[in-house]
Amino acid sequence: MRVLALIIILLIGIVLPHFVYPVLLMKILCFAIFASAFNLLLGFSGLLSFGHAAFFGGAAYVAGYLIKNLALPTEIAIIGGVFAAALLGWIVGLLAIKRQGIYFAMVTLALAQMIYFICLEAPVTGGEDGMQGISRGRIFGLSLHDDITLYYVIFTAFILSVLLIYRTIHSPFGQVLKAIRENESRAISLGYDVSKYKLLAFVLSAAIAGFAGILKMLAFNFATLTDVHWHMSGDVVLMTIFGGIGTLLGPIVGSSIIITLEDQLADSAGDMVTVIMGFIFVICVLIFRKGIVGESIALYQRMLGRKNIAQNNN
Repeated sequence: MRVLALIIILLIGIVLPHFVYPVLLMKILCFAIFASAFNLLLGFSGLLSFGHAAFFGGAAYVAGYLIKNLALPTEIAIIGGVFAAALLGWIVGLLAIKRQGIYFAMVTLALAQMIYFICLEAPVTGGEDGMQGISRGRIFGLSLHDDITLYYVIFTAFILSVLLIYRTIHSPFGQVLKAIRENESRAISLGYDVSKYKLLAFVLSAAIAGFAGILKMLAFNFATLTDVHWHMSGDVVLMTIFGGIGTLLGPIVGSSIIITLEDQLADSAGDMVTVIMGFIFVICVLIFRKGIVGESIALYQRMLGRKNIAQNNN
């Protein structure tokens, strides 16, 4: 069943750019990776970070600097950006990981705001104008200047990122993360070094979020302050909750719907887009407490339970 679903997703992904604007699809895929990385932390580790934009946008700035100012190959820039995001995640994680609940969220937000002001004031980032005119370059000899070619590269990166997250949450490491999320005191009593597991999850989530930011930078040829602003951290929280926390497909569905809505409403609603998205968020919290995918799974399980009861009665 899972293999069939994967084949269907692959086929849809292959033909979709011939019917939908490729740049919009690339944006959706980048935010799907970003939301999936955030969900790895919140949905499977129970850690709510309000500062993930720092990794998303910070990695984009680093990779953009390596390409534009140092003229390094795109492959090296991607590796450098992901390494920078992981290193930043390790530093932020060391400072925040021992805090609990809202204190953890506030520490991540404060540290992310520091990254925002560094990006605003640093002479190499372009200030309020951002870092513009970044060349896509080539990757493994393949030119990325064509939108269709870059789409397939980002689509491949999306599939690999989702498989990495799937493998992580179904590994012994992922099972320990779920145990910590469910009952941290019990995990400590079983002998697990909870802080170490949380820090590893934070670094992995930061690295994948940075990877998503670099792909978005390549798609649009620039890195802006919007990518490191706290609004971006709020957007990824909304995408994850809207789709379904703790599910593999939830962040992908949530980011796809929200990015598509923002694109469609941009011309007709103007500045009201933020208000409309806020209204959608309130409706989601009140009605779809488990998100779209979470509620769908719960409905399917209820239907399956009724069917089993009916079969047992017969």
